[in-house]
Amino acid sequence: MPQSPRPITKHASKTTPSTQSASLLLLATALDTTWRAFLPTIGGTFLGIGIDHTFNITPVGTIVCLIVGTALSALLIALQIRGVRKSR
Repeated sequence: MPQSPRPITKHASKTTPSTQSASLLLLATALDTTWRAFLPTIGGTFLGIGIDHTFNITPVGTIVCLIVGTALSALLIALQIRGVRKSR
């Protein structure tokens, strides 16, 4: 097999450790925000559907649990933003 015409360099990666750690921090923050946004909202919806079927109060349980789940999501994200701002 013939040799590659390109020169071999010792530093093939152009990212530095600081940009890698910043990228990982950004990814971790995005994943953390994702569960905080969707889990309470979707969980509240399913909980509300279950309450509706159990007590035969069809839209009431779903609407109440959806509102509570959305409010909980907003609270969790606000606490996360406050924590990130304090760590700066």
